Amino acid sequence: MAKAAAVNVSPLADRVVVKPLEEAEQMRGGLYIPDTAKEKPSQGEVVAVGPGKLSDEGARLEMDVSVGDKVLYGKYSGTDVTLEGEEYLILRESDILAIVS
Repeated sequence: MAKAAAVNVSPLADRVVVKPLEEAEQMRGGLYIPDTAKEKPSQGEVVAVGPGKLSDEGARLEMDVSVGDKVLYGKYSGTDVTLEGEEYLILRESDILAIVS
């Protein structure tokens, strides 16, 4: 069954809802970097996990990530959504590159 923490959403199959972690704002060479030029974060915290994908035999495959895990994901992975005024990313478990301990 899907688990949800701070957001009221239940992802389907092997999908995961991630809250991107804000990068500390840095000035390069004394120049201000506008929001439009900043890179998309590639690290976040898992806030909801789907039940897992079904195998060819019909068995549910267990998810490797769980709510509260800090993860690294591909820069252009997933779909950006706004839920309850907050920005989230919905992506497949296979788009997650690593769990940060």
